Amino acid sequence: MATVLIIGASRGIGLETVRAALEARHSVRALARSARRIPVDHPKLERMAGDALEMATGPEIILKPTRFFSKATRVLVTAMEEAQVKRLICVTGFGAGDSRCRGGFLYNAVFHLLLGRVYDDKDVQERIVRRSKLDWVIVRPVILTNGPKTNAYRALADPRRWTCGFISRADVADFLVKQIDDDAFLHKTPVLTS
Repeated sequence: MATVLIIGASRGIGLETVRAALEARHSVRALARSARRIPVDHPKLERMAGDALEMATGPEIILKPTRFFSKATRVLVTAMEEAQVKRLICVTGFGAGDSRCRGGFLYNAVFHLLLGRVYDDKDVQERIVRRSKLDWVIVRPVILTNGPKTNAYRALADPRRWTCGFISRADVADFLVKQIDDDAFLHKTPVLTS
């Protein structure tokens, strides 16, 4: 069993991953600004109040929020390399990196209009991870839902098979936890879809 740090652990995929990792009997350090609000009690859970951008300066965070992912990733990768922690499982999203413009005309148009600047930063985030010395997996879920864990999802590493769709946050969390000690997707960028 591993000790796992989950960043953004108080909601969404982060909270689901806390639950899935504890269910898989890992020890979990859950980092979130509102860590005390994490609605999980478990002897192997350590809540850590903090900010993923602790080393960044305040004004830059406020004025340029679309740099959040790349800045937080740069801080994390540097800390991991210094501490000689090897495994990084990073969540970006379908539309980041070389999966951009793979969702069909309507999806691509809406995506660019609503999320283009955020995903520009996720592209930078992915480059930071790829250039690191870490054992990384970059996970790109499609459109997220709050549905239950189904185990009926697919992890598509081959770009020819990438397609848009829906996936529950609980299924994403299930996949993330499986990557803790599975090398099948090491140095790959699977798209997760149902």
